[in-house]
Amino acid sequence: MIVSDIRKDFPILEKKIHGNSLVYFDNGASAQKPEKVIEVIKSCYLNEYSNVHRGLHYLSNNLTDKFEAVREKIQVYLGARDPSEIIFTSGSTESLNLVAYSWGANNLREGDEIILSVMEHHSNIVPWHFLREKIGIKIIWADINTKGILEIDEVIKKISPKTKLISVTHMSNVLGSKVDIKSLCRYTRNKGIVVAVDGSQGCVHQKVDVSELDCDFYAITGHKLYGPSGSGALYVKQDKFDQMSPFMGGGEMIESVTKESVIYGNPPQKFEAGTPGIVSMIGFGAAIDYINSIGFDFIEEHEKILISRMNERLSELDWVDLHGPTSNKGSIFSFSLRNEIHPHDVSSILDQKGIAIRTGTHCAQPLMDFLGLKASCRASLAIYNTVEEIDKFIDGLISCKKIFNL
Repeated sequence: MIVSDIRKDFPILEKKIHGNSLVYFDNGASAQKPEKVIEVIKSCYLNEYSNVHRGLHYLSNNLTDKFEAVREKIQVYLGARDPSEIIFTSGSTESLNLVAYSWGANNLREGDEIILSVMEHHSNIVPWHFLREKIGIKIIWADINTKGILEIDEVIKKISPKTKLISVTHMSNVLGSKVDIKSLCRYTRNKGIVVAVDGSQGCVHQKVDVSELDCDFYAITGHKLYGPSGSGALYVKQDKFDQMSPFMGGGEMIESVTKESVIYGNPPQKFEAGTPGIVSMIGFGAAIDYINSIGFDFIEEHEKILISRMNERLSELDWVDLHGPTSNKGSIFSFSLRNEIHPHDVSSILDQKGIAIRTGTHCAQPLMDFLGLKASCRASLAIYNTVEEIDKFIDGLISCKKIFNL
């Protein structure tokens, strides 16, 4: 497997932006889609589309089988023990809201404490604020160290007799920092503390085995995994289902409905009300097939090369501040230019050269506040990116230096 072959699978990489070849470094927000995924989605709409689970005709049965096969693909991808532990969602945001409402609202009481890290994405913050407002739970914050790493000992120090849940990212979407979820779960396992994980970035850049991690919940999103938007999943450890109530009601999630009562269906359908994102999930399955065809041995080795090159080149620029660790991280780089050069200006200059990065707070305002930043630039890499593109990116930053007279 070589990167040049992978790049051929992504038609958009041939696109010219302002007359320059596209350098797409905004993968942390959303990755591009391989042609095989696009073809599967197109074929589904052209040749196979029907609603799932509810029909006895050929099209419905055929697509139901393919739809449910995606559940098994995600189960294997995440190392879950059974397909029934996988709930289909529209992405990590819905998944984490599902944890908050289906588990949290059922099991947390006024005065109970939950622990979040300061580097969480808003999707793993706002749902807990909802419960803070409605129930009166208390959110306890675990800080990162000076290198941008969340040390497990720092989380453990925040645990009290009132701690009921810890919800943390597997990999920061801003700093690329990896969190040692396995060690955290080992510590909490016999203390009755539930662990939820935002795996939006973690499952993209490293092989994940939720059974080995021993977490209770693990959220993933399809559009960061080279699949379509509107697709995602939540892993739920089997013994947690009895503690959860559905937070959405409608078709498919019931066994029977009368004027007086509702009997819910079994998990995972109990938590999948209404017509799902059928074609999005079919596309997500195709994306998982694509990732598996490449293999994590290649992905992790390739990303090591990219991370090493990016660290090396950024270290040459003494007017660039890199935020976060330089090792034990995913291929996500957050940085600022000295003299308070606004990230939006940096992005605009790079865009004229065909280089796409992300700027702003990255849906992580508590982290920005902790770092003392109003915003930052972020370059996030993927399996189709190259060291040559990194060099073009560095050349782009040097152009910024000249323009701003740094």
